[in-house]
Amino acid sequence: MEFGFIGVGAMGGPLARNLVRAGKKVRVYNRSAAGRDKTLAAGTSGLPAMSMADMASCDVVFTCLAQPEHIREKTLGPEGLYAHMQPGAVHVELSTIDSQTALALAEAARGQGIAYIQCTLGKTPVHAERGEAPLFVGGDQQAMAALGEVWPILGVFNNVGTIEAACAVKLVSNLVGMANLAVLSEGLRIGEAAGVDKNLLLRLLAETGADSFQLGARGKSMAEGEYDPPRFALDLALKDLRLGCGMAHAMNVDAPLLDMVLERFGRGSAAGLGNRDCAAVHEV
Repeated sequence: MEFGFIGVGAMGGPLARNLVRAGKKVRVYNRSAAGRDKTLAAGTSGLPAMSMADMASCDVVFTCLAQPEHIREKTLGPEGLYAHMQPGAVHVELSTIDSQTALALAEAARGQGIAYIQCTLGKTPVHAERGEAPLFVGGDQQAMAALGEVWPILGVFNNVGTIEAACAVKLVSNLVGMANLAVLSEGLRIGEAAGVDKNLLLRLLAETGADSFQLGARGKSMAEGEYDPPRFALDLALKDLRLGCGMAHAMNVDAPLLDMVLERFGRGSAAGLGNRDCAAVHEV
C-alpha cells in the first residue's frame, strides 16, 4: 500500500513520520521544504512530492492543513488532488474543519470514486510523535476497516461513526480546552494579585479539582510568559473556536460562555499574539 501525505506541520508531520518509521512508502508534500525534509529524514521509505499529480499512484492520501479553504484548494478543481487520485483510493482528512466543508469534500470525492474518511486529532504534537494522539474517525466504514493495521501506527483509534461526528468531537474538544485555558488564566491572575507564587499555585491547583490537561500542558508557560515556539498557535485556536461556536449556533445550542472565550481569543489575536502559543491568551 502506497501513501501520500499533504501537510506535515505540527500535527501532520508526526503522523507522516510515524508511517515512514514503520517502513511505509509515503509521498510527502508540504508548503515548506524544511517540513518535508524533516519528515523524509525519519526513514528511508519517504519520497518527496512536488504537486498533487505526484499523488496519483497512492492508495491512501492524508491531508492535514490549517484552514478549510486550504483543504478545498488542494483537493478540488482540475489541478486538485481528486483529479489525480485513482477510483478506489481513499482520502483521509485530518484537519480541524467544519462539517459542511467535510461533507462537501466527501461528496466531491464520491463523484470521483474516492472513499472519504474524516479523522480529527486530539492532544499535542508530542503525543502525535509518540503515536499517542487520539484519532476521532468517521466516514466510509468499509475504507476505515481496510486501514485497520494503519490506525495504530498513527495514534489511538476511535470510530465515532459519521463525518459530522468526527468534526464535532474535535471542535467540542477545542472549545472546552480553550475555555479551560481562559479560566486557568483568570485564576492565575487572581492568585498573582493575592501575592501567591505562580509556580506554587500551579502545584497546589494540580492537587485539587482545578487540575486539568491545560494546567499540566500550559500552566508553566503562562506563569513564565513563555509562548514560543507555539505548539498550537493562538490564531489556530481562534479559528477552531469560530468553527465550534458557529456549529453550536447552527444547531440552536446556547453557548454564551464559549462565545465569551471566542471574544477573549479574538482580543489576543488583535493584540498581535496570533502566531504565539494559545497560552498567550494569558497576556489579554
